[in-house]
Amino acid sequence: MGARAVLGVTLAVACAGAFFASILRRKDLLGGDTEASGVAGLVEASRLLVDEPIHTTMRRNLRKRGIFSPSQLLSFSKLPEPTSRTASRAAEIMETAVQEVKRRVCRRRDTDELPTDVLSEELLSTMANLSGCLPHMLPASSPHTCLANKYRLITGACNNRDHPRWGASNTALARWLPPAYEDGVTEPRGWNPHFLYNGLPLPPVREVTRQVIHVSNEAVTEDGQYSDLLMAWGEYIDHDIAFTPQSTSKAAFAGGADCQLTCENRSPCFPIQIVTLRDYVPKILGAEAFGQHVGPYQGYDPAVDPTVSNVFSTAAFRFGHATIHPLVRTLDARFQEHPGSHLPLRAAFFQPWRLLREGGVDPVLRGLLARPAKLQVQDQLMNEELTERLFVLSNSGTLDLASINLQRGRDHGLPGYNEWREFCGLSRLETWADLSAATANGRVADRILGLYQHPDNIDVWLGGLAESFLPGARTGPLFACIIGKQMRALRDGDRFWWENPGVFTEAQRRELSRHSMSRVICDNSGLSHVPLDAFRVGQWPQEFEPCASIQGMDLGAWREAPPSGDACGFPDPVEDGGFLLCEERGQRVLVFSCRHGFRLRGPAQITCTPRGWDSPPPLCKDINECEDETDPPCHASARCKNTKGGVLCECSDPLVLGEDGRTCVDAGRLPRASVVSIALGAVLVCGLAGLAWTVVCRWTHADARPLLPVGEGEGDGKSPSLPLPGCGNRRDVGAAPALEVEQDLSCGSRGLCE
Repeated sequence: MGARAVLGVTLAVACAGAFFASILRRKDLLGGDTEASGVAGLVEASRLLVDEPIHTTMRRNLRKRGIFSPSQLLSFSKLPEPTSRTASRAAEIMETAVQEVKRRVCRRRDTDELPTDVLSEELLSTMANLSGCLPHMLPASSPHTCLANKYRLITGACNNRDHPRWGASNTALARWLPPAYEDGVTEPRGWNPHFLYNGLPLPPVREVTRQVIHVSNEAVTEDGQYSDLLMAWGEYIDHDIAFTPQSTSKAAFAGGADCQLTCENRSPCFPIQIVTLRDYVPKILGAEAFGQHVGPYQGYDPAVDPTVSNVFSTAAFRFGHATIHPLVRTLDARFQEHPGSHLPLRAAFFQPWRLLREGGVDPVLRGLLARPAKLQVQDQLMNEELTERLFVLSNSGTLDLASINLQRGRDHGLPGYNEWREFCGLSRLETWADLSAATANGRVADRILGLYQHPDNIDVWLGGLAESFLPGARTGPLFACIIGKQMRALRDGDRFWWENPGVFTEAQRRELSRHSMSRVICDNSGLSHVPLDAFRVGQWPQEFEPCASIQGMDLGAWREAPPSGDACGFPDPVEDGGFLLCEERGQRVLVFSCRHGFRLRGPAQITCTPRGWDSPPPLCKDINECEDETDPPCHASARCKNTKGGVLCECSDPLVLGEDGRTCVDAGRLPRASVVSIALGAVLVCGLAGLAWTVVCRWTHADARPLLPVGEGEGDGKSPSLPLPGCGNRRDVGAAPALEVEQDLSCGSRGLCE
């Protein structure tokens, strides 16, 4: 098996090189008659190299349906939706093309130039356009309606009028420091074993986990102040604002390796609201650091970019993994434990049936409110449920979350720990004494430097995690700086932040400030009592309050009604769409929109005049997505069928639809028609064989009767036996009872008698 894998990878490398060479052969760097044609060929070759492993991945997942490895489960949980998938695929095509340019640069000249430095800006723009990246880089088209001044778009686009893509989904993470890649483009720190940092190679991430981060479940220390809900809320916020899609392929392209079949470092295998800023973040940063890095709200600042940063998404806000308790604690209606209350995390992953069979979500909520979170202690960073038993299903293996976090930071090109300390205005750590003081734990400093050898080499996630807490905080100074800076940017760069004047009325802001996480739990669960502060661990019953006494919002502050004497009123509902009311230059305006898959036919907004609405309401008409040739909804292997409000990709048997919902892949079986034909053929053959034997038996029996004189048969009741081929020897044929004859004659339909 190993030899075949090596041979396969070798052939892939050879074929990829030959493929590029055959398409792009020419005298200059790019090939083709002109640079433009060379770029076109380069991008097309890259597209084929990217698409093939994507389809290979889907075919493999189809063959293994129902037998998932932990890495497959992780990738399924991050499977991008169509828009994100399109952006991700385009990025991989662009990267593959750039890597081929790099390969040619290295082959033809001895230079330190990056691949992008040898291409003109015009050619790079052409590559971006042909790969599909350019539409995701251009400014978003912002709607110019009064509605766009009142409500944010669900994608976050057009929040900033001057920079429509700031803070929007499906845009690149912000870089606060230049990336650190070993090849200057994509190879993460620690990728090349001969690449040295301060004269030393970086340690493997798994060794860092084993020697510094891992701790047994029994050794964890519980937080005496904050509840498990603080951890859960952090995880929810993190996955909301810092979620990034996984690579569209886990298989090999451009000579890369299959991530599930190798441990080598080869492409692509390396291995956020009022409640949040008011109630959650101050507990994480501490009052002093919150005032320093976030501070009071001063209003919307259009010069602030709220885009989530790489270091926040992939390192700093992953601190919460060190606060995850190894047990899921469930409690009964009296907040008491019961048999099965302590459930190891590994028994809860991908087990939604437990909510149905074990009392719903309420027992889990009680445990989150009345049981403490794990305390982040320097020598108890992550428990074994996360480092040794993540995503256990049957015997399919496990993952290590700590190693994933470390490698994620390297994959994103994050500079080392000291670079980020300097970015935040903190002193660089130069010696063991410096690190020991920062962590307040000499043993941890020993283990870290024993692996990294130099403070500059330390991964930022580990360095920030190991720092001792600031007063009243659950993070050290580095992560407090990064998290605070990001939260302030998310607030100050948001035109629709709830405290920004003009977004809500004074009455509405007053109602919003009354809301709390405790009220949310009361309104959305069966719990009748909750703590006043849901993030502080509560002692039952003395620290729990009836839900009736927990204040909440009065939504009447948002009620909109036509003014008295209004000549317009509201029109009839729009099928497959709707409308919202706003004001423009003192006039009432209705702005219409359609559901996904439909397009407005008619005016997008109508205005109320003294004579009524100035135009009839528009209609919502179905979009035929199958007519889109620039970005077809289905892969070329599938048939596109338009449906009301959507599209259906269909496959010809024996192909089946892959996990992306648009590509047909081989199911590894015969077509259904072939199976039916074989089955019908088998039935026909058996039926004909049975019929033939019946005919033979009847014919043989008919030929035997005239040979027996009736008189003799009636005389002594005995007559000679006649052999009947295929039906056995029969005795006393002439005198046999009718029942016996019928039984013998029926034997032909069964094939052979005794």
